[in-house]
Amino acid sequence: MGEIWIKEAERLGDGSIGGAMDTPGAPPRAVWHTTESGAGDAAFKSVGAYLIAVASEPHILYDPTTDRLGQYGPLNQSARALRNATGIRTNRTGAACIQIEVLARAAKPFTEYWRPGPNFRALIRAIRSWGVPDAWPAGALAQSYSDNSNRSAKVWTTQGGHFGHCNAPGNDHWDPGNIDVRALLAAGAPVEPKPPTPTKPSVSLSALQRAADRDPKLPQGGTTSPADVKIVEAALRKEGLLSAQYASDGSYGSLTWTAMSGWQERCGFHGREPGQAADGRPGKTSLTKLGAKHGFTVRA
Repeated sequence: MGEIWIKEAERLGDGSIGGAMDTPGAPPRAVWHTTESGAGDAAFKSVGAYLIAVASEPHILYDPTTDRLGQYGPLNQSARALRNATGIRTNRTGAACIQIEVLARAAKPFTEYWRPGPNFRALIRAIRSWGVPDAWPAGALAQSYSDNSNRSAKVWTTQGGHFGHCNAPGNDHWDPGNIDVRALLAAGAPVEPKPPTPTKPSVSLSALQRAADRDPKLPQGGTTSPADVKIVEAALRKEGLLSAQYASDGSYGSLTWTAMSGWQERCGFHGREPGQAADGRPGKTSLTKLGAKHGFTVRA
């Protein structure tokens, strides 16, 4: 469950505006309205009181010129800003149906002059906390009252995301007008980045082969490509082919040769041809199989 009360918002009214959602298993959505009024503190007060008086409270009242944010009721319950459609209680559709009244007029899109700030970012944060996608499933918003905007009942009941009042089935309003939907979401709280996919370590086949040819001739513990060799040694240790005592020195010595030979035999290599022999010198096929099993890749 997402945020129920936005801590940055002023409380408006008595906090009771609706009830339980009819389809809590359906996708969540946010619905944008305009109040068809001016903005500023006087409008915030008068329009806010009017919506209570006529029992048409949304969840949110927002002033795009001052970044003032008010909340009438909990986001986990319905609001009262939409008309019902045939067979659909539009206010109660979805896991959440968060309705925002913006102190603006549809004929003059508020994204042309607004000044979004921390309260607007808090609003978008709360919307996203419900899993509302940054998408507009009904398509373009109405640009005028006469526009045939998409009011599909199927889209409304089956898809989550952001809608205009103009997209709600059973309603005839065209608000919020032709607002810049990209700017609207870009001005909100940033989407939490996904944790980066861990990058697998990589070993060089040619470097390992040089180490296999050179290290046994060096003084005890001599190394040629220790970083690559340590990755392979750790994998051979996990296979039980190399003692932990020798699995981190980075030297491709005789014990590593023997351990690699054992792995190559497990891969089915017994011949004498290059790349097919279980001779302990790293080959591309056996090394790639070892990496696939133990989380590293092989480059040339």
